[in-house]
Amino acid sequence: MQPSCISNEAEEEISRHPCYSEEAHRFYARMHIPVAPACNIQCNYCNRKFDCVNESRPGVVSEVLSPEQAERKVKGVAAQLMQLSVVGVAGPGDPLANPEQTFDTFARVKRHVPDVSLCLSTNGLTLYRHVDEIIELGIRHVTITINAIDPDVGREIYPWVFDEGVRYEGREAAELLISRQLQGLEMLAKLGILVKVNSIMIPGVNDHHLPAVSKRVKELGATLHNVTPLIIAPGSQYEADGRKAPRPKELHNLQELLGRDGMKVMRHCRQCRADAIGLLGQDRNQDFPLEAMEDDPAINEAARAQFQHDLDAKIRERVKVRRERHMQENAPKIRVAVATRGGDKVNQHFGHATEFLVYDTDGAEVQLLGVRKIQAYCHGKADCNGDKAATLQEIISILSDCRILLCSGIGEGPRASLNKAGVLPLVRKGGIQEAILESVKYSSYFENINISKG
Repeated sequence: MQPSCISNEAEEEISRHPCYSEEAHRFYARMHIPVAPACNIQCNYCNRKFDCVNESRPGVVSEVLSPEQAERKVKGVAAQLMQLSVVGVAGPGDPLANPEQTFDTFARVKRHVPDVSLCLSTNGLTLYRHVDEIIELGIRHVTITINAIDPDVGREIYPWVFDEGVRYEGREAAELLISRQLQGLEMLAKLGILVKVNSIMIPGVNDHHLPAVSKRVKELGATLHNVTPLIIAPGSQYEADGRKAPRPKELHNLQELLGRDGMKVMRHCRQCRADAIGLLGQDRNQDFPLEAMEDDPAINEAARAQFQHDLDAKIRERVKVRRERHMQENAPKIRVAVATRGGDKVNQHFGHATEFLVYDTDGAEVQLLGVRKIQAYCHGKADCNGDKAATLQEIISILSDCRILLCSGIGEGPRASLNKAGVLPLVRKGGIQEAILESVKYSSYFENINISKG
């Protein structure tokens, strides 16, 4: 088993990584570079499309870049986006099935924007072969997607893997992939690389198996476990099979179980596209088209350093306050859902929301529990003629354990229905934490609320 302690240097790295730190994701931005189109495994939930700008899921990008184009774009973004702290390669295929493009890109980024952290995401099939290159380039964060540690479970997820000219299928494919994933994880952890394990919760396939996955990857040295809900890609095998995504409450219960077993669990993942730029939940890739990037933009390193120094100070202050006002185990808590387009603000209309951030608060401290996906109540006139009543009831069911809902606007119909169900909708704008505390403090609803509900 790997030691669970984290060095001071690693703590500092985590404090600026929006995926590893719930606090950092409010302030620091990431950039995914789509330079790796090829993949060496097939997943039953995946059907990668490179040209759909309207989808937000892993494996989707608007265009694939060459390392030279990626260098130009990273330099352009770094010159404009002061809070950029992490640059990663996450697809749209597997970065290590495209090692030349991936490592050439990382080398260019390291040379021209040395103050960002480098991050690699992989399925892990060939990870063990590239550990030396990862160390040499100073890649400090690696994410491995591990959906099973039992080949009999894995065969229901991976129909085939392809390695060194040989195609493996069924249980043999899953067994090879799993052994390679665990080998790579252990090798990196022993060398001090921070490893995050991603797992996709697939009802009826691996949902009851994921606690065993979490236990094993923790033993091998994983720093963080991120369990995300199944997204079924159009045209995938799981779509043909009629599989369904887990309910938000099922995902939340699993995350709670893993957390009780001692693993640090990521709860703020947004299942980003492979070309995402900006804060989590606020993809700004369309704001940085390649053709608009200067050939050699001036990066004001001093200004970036000062900006990030100020962000660090803000995060340290928030952490200090959190520790001083740590939520007591038996303190009554209120659960609050927030409609947001990102930026750590309450800034989305109820009818347009496709997800809610859910928090617990005792009136002094605010703790993020996770993200709950929903079908939007209304996308506009063209989409508002369907069965809105059924959609609203589904949303109310998903938010049934919440006492307060914060949004930038809401219609009278949904407001009345939420009130009737015991969820108080409040129109607020501004910072999420401040809005939650203000709503709890000044709402008469808080004075009379039944804390024990749910």
